[in-house]
Amino acid sequence: MKTLINPLVIAFTLTIATFAASFANANPGKNPAPVATYQTSMYTTTEGKLQIAVEKEATGVVDIQFVNAQGKVLFAQRMTKREKIARLRLTLHDLPDGTYQVRVTNNVEVTTHSVTLSTQPPVSGPGRLVAIR
Repeated sequence: MKTLINPLVIAFTLTIATFAASFANANPGKNPAPVATYQTSMYTTTEGKLQIAVEKEATGVVDIQFVNAQGKVLFAQRMTKREKIARLRLTLHDLPDGTYQVRVTNNVEVTTHSVTLSTQPPVSGPGRLVAIR
């Protein structure tokens, strides 16, 4: 009888350990956050400001950044999970001429838009000469 009980206890213990391991979460606390899909649009206003519009789902976060050519972030804003629409107007008058980027990311994909600032030199003298003889 004793020889029959020992193998049964061992088999029962192994069965419980197997079931416990199969139900255990292999990655506790690291469930992936939902990713928000988004749409962007940009245009310049008549005052020379940059208008940025972002619409997204209310499931994840979206980061908006304005970056110079060296990679320095000049402006950053995060849209939280509950925000669906962001309308931004950036004043670019104080920035030097050059190439900049607007980056919009949901931490999975990145949308990059290039912005070039250039100042036209003033025209010296009249633009048109009218001569009468």
